[in-house]
Amino acid sequence: MKTQLHRLTPDDVELFDRARKLLELTFDPVIHQVASALRTSTGAIYMGVHLGSRRINVCAESSAIANATMAQDLDIRTIVAVCKDESGRVVVTNPCGVCRELLSTYGPHTEVLVDVQGQVLKLPAPELMPNPWMFPNENDWVLEDPRIEEEK
Repeated sequence: MKTQLHRLTPDDVELFDRARKLLELTFDPVIHQVASALRTSTGAIYMGVHLGSRRINVCAESSAIANATMAQDLDIRTIVAVCKDESGRVVVTNPCGVCRELLSTYGPHTEVLVDVQGQVLKLPAPELMPNPWMFPNENDWVLEDPRIEEEK
């Protein structure tokens, strides 16, 4: 599969700015390390922040998705997550594995702003997780037996 990277639009930059402002407002080095913003096909923007505690963390992307879900506005078009770098500058951060799986469920047609070796671009969410976890009955194929032919 060839990676489909795209340059940002003014709407994407606005989404980054909204997430950046939210992180600047809510940042805490332990309990609010990441902020997220997503835009749906209606043009609405939903925000989320990382919720951290000693035992569990909830990612900013998942709280933004939850906010869109509560509004019943689920056609997610674009999403971004931001964190602070070592100097305190707010930068785009790539989704963790759990968020990549959430996007495959809640935003299969979503474009995600990502850090590609220092350049912020966007790519389709399915490219973040090209081989997602699925039950065998969810596949369009029959899985081969991995044993060597002689052992079968």
